[in-house]
Amino acid sequence: MLYLGRYNNSIDSKGRVVIPAKFREKLGEVFVVCGGFDKSLYVYDMADFEEYAARLKELPRSDERARRFKQFFLTTATDVEPDKQGRVSIGEDLIRYAEIKKDVVVVGNGDHIEIWARERFPEADSYGDIGELASGLSEYGLLI
Repeated sequence: MLYLGRYNNSIDSKGRVVIPAKFREKLGEVFVVCGGFDKSLYVYDMADFEEYAARLKELPRSDERARRFKQFFLTTATDVEPDKQGRVSIGEDLIRYAEIKKDVVVVGNGDHIEIWARERFPEADSYGDIGELASGLSEYGLLI
């Protein structure tokens, strides 16, 4: 199940954002929103979130980086349930973390969804030379 596409939206005065119907169908009735990389928010269906959390559980507690990442990922996570209009409440902490003012971009990124403040998304949308970017990934076996 892949999440694909880009949707422009806005957050309302109660901190709610509409998750596109196409995504909601795949996410299920309850899903998870948490802090992501580059001041974005990540959205996972419950099964994928639990699988990822289980992998975090295996990280060594003696590694400070692992402890900090696990703490960030799990303490920013909140389970959400969309209302009849498909809106979910993000919460003040996540809104502040993602620097969301009003407008957002909701994007599918394969195995998860990302929510970006529209003002910040152009930074992430500046891919540069895709050929150069892809050639740097050949060590992972990715060939285009």
